[in-house]
Amino acid sequence: MWPNADETRDLLARAKAGDTAAVDDLLARHREPLRRAVDLRIDPALARRVDASDIVQDVLVEASGRLQEYLRNPAMPFHLWLRHLAKDRMIDAHRFHRQAQRRSLDREQTQLPAWAGDSSIQLLAHLLDRDRTPASAAVQHEMELRLRQALDALDEDDREVIWMRHYEQLGNQEVAETLGLTEAAASMRYLRALRRLRQELLGEEGGPES
Repeated sequence: MWPNADETRDLLARAKAGDTAAVDDLLARHREPLRRAVDLRIDPALARRVDASDIVQDVLVEASGRLQEYLRNPAMPFHLWLRHLAKDRMIDAHRFHRQAQRRSLDREQTQLPAWAGDSSIQLLAHLLDRDRTPASAAVQHEMELRLRQALDALDEDDREVIWMRHYEQLGNQEVAETLGLTEAAASMRYLRALRRLRQELLGEEGGPES
């Protein structure tokens, strides 16, 4: 989902040397992946008031203005830094509209964007026995709806780690860095989230928490 890491490092090096074309290329390459990350997380109630593309544009403008600051101390990979900026923007937007409307923006059922369909099917295949993996278009659609409901039933931490691993295709090391966990802890959180998601999807009774 995210741009090639080697190409990103090259563009960052050129940007640090003052190449403005490299900055433009760097931000352009990350626009669509960043849009997908925002699409996954934006509250449906907020999405009726704020377009995801506007949040992405604001993030890229902020990133452009703070790029040299980042380059002096790149504490995390560039795409993770962009995700961090986007998260802050969504929190600010939610707070602003909550205050403007003088009521909370209640979270509605998770509505995954259309592009996430392939990732959903791969996740279903990972969770289900092979003979239960969706085959026909009708069964596939029904299972995707059930997956959305199951994701919505998870707590935010579990849902977030599944989004990062399966929809953003981040590796365990990147997830650990983003969440401020050790790699072992990030791996355990992911496995626990998958177990809970499978229980929700299949209506299984959960065992004692580990």
